[in-house]
Amino acid sequence: MANYDVIIIGSGPGGYVCAIRCAQLGLKVACVEGRETLGGTCLNVGCIPSKALLHASHMLHEAEHNFAAMGLKGKSPSVDWKQMLAYKEKTIGQNTSGIEFLFKKNKIDWLKGWGSIPEAGKVKVGDDVHGAKNIIIASGSEPASLPGVEVDEKVVVTSTGALELGKVPKKMVVIGAGVIGLELGSVYARLGSEVTVVEFLDVVTPGMDAEIQKTFQRTLKKQGLTFVMGAAVQKTDASKTKAKVTYKLRKDDSEHVIDADVVLVATGRKPYTEGLGLDAVGVKMTERGQIAVNGKWETNVPGIYAIGDVIEGPMLAHKAEDEGMAAAEQVAGKHGHVNYGVIPGVIYTHPEVANVGATEEELKEQGRNYKVGKFSFMGNGRAKANFAGDGFVKILADKDTDRILGAHIIGPAAGDLIHEICVAMEFGASAEDLAMTCHAHPTYSEAVREAALACGDGPIHM
Repeated sequence: MANYDVIIIGSGPGGYVCAIRCAQLGLKVACVEGRETLGGTCLNVGCIPSKALLHASHMLHEAEHNFAAMGLKGKSPSVDWKQMLAYKEKTIGQNTSGIEFLFKKNKIDWLKGWGSIPEAGKVKVGDDVHGAKNIIIASGSEPASLPGVEVDEKVVVTSTGALELGKVPKKMVVIGAGVIGLELGSVYARLGSEVTVVEFLDVVTPGMDAEIQKTFQRTLKKQGLTFVMGAAVQKTDASKTKAKVTYKLRKDDSEHVIDADVVLVATGRKPYTEGLGLDAVGVKMTERGQIAVNGKWETNVPGIYAIGDVIEGPMLAHKAEDEGMAAAEQVAGKHGHVNYGVIPGVIYTHPEVANVGATEEELKEQGRNYKVGKFSFMGNGRAKANFAGDGFVKILADKDTDRILGAHIIGPAAGDLIHEICVAMEFGASAEDLAMTCHAHPTYSEAVREAALACGDGPIHM
């Protein structure tokens, strides 16, 4: 039996970042991981492989729709699906091997296998039991199930199966209009699939700013995605090569059936805590199946912490990373901190969608006195030159103090542009602070400055 200052269960973004930070703080660290590679869902079957396919399919779209206008003549490329998957796998390998290198560099032990907690202060991996002054649970999440829908990862798939289909389907039905469904749905739509999105609610990407929701859905419709909104899926019937999706429209309770070659179930994710032995140890859970923690990421059992998708909050890799670093600081006797009000969200479709802080609907509900500054990418020279003029930047600021309360972007590089607003909000900046900061020309980021100017006397280029 080996003894450690900290054992982290799970090597996803929360777990591996936590392990590295613990090691940097001088602690003896081990990380438990049952996969053949480090990185968890995100690097192996989530964020990274999906971004590889999003990039590849976007390049195809550019070749088919914009190359000729730029004077790039010739036959549009055909899709070699096996090669595209090989590119995706290479991308995964580069990232997971990178984490393995970082573990060796920081002298972190990888305990290979699935971990459980037989008692406080101990972690069992296989037949071995290891001692730990502190245990940090970072076991992540798994796709949520849906009654009447049986996943086989071949015809009826989760995001995991959708990343390794044998061929590009002619018809795909996506159940759920959230981030995962729309990202992967857009990939296959660009590759030639007929994609239908079936969503229980009347809006896409629930919880997002309403103006962004409407623009986003309209944009995806132009790209060929079909939406069936307000539809409750009843069941799927699958054979070896086909499936039928039965749903009822909530407005009139009428029943309908759609045929598909592949059904992607993208109805959210749930905490993965199976097999950890939390009941036996007495770790308290929330009503939604999450691990209950206090403001220091401690559970009710001394010495056991939890971070990432297994606790409350958005299931985002970067949120888990921040919590991982903060929990490491706590364990090392320092003060860990996460500003939950400034955690950005990004959807990596094209155009990208990004947000931080409050939505306009939330501010109205709170009775806040706010103002809106907007700027369209059609007024941005760089965006027009790059066939990326769709979308806008929207900044919400306090009407009295001018302090930035939230921002919402749909447009080119939105996932990168959002971060200057995050930094501004972290420092309590005003919209005028952003507006008075010189931005290089021509860049997409000028649209952010123009939106900030729109919170005052008005933008220059619109």
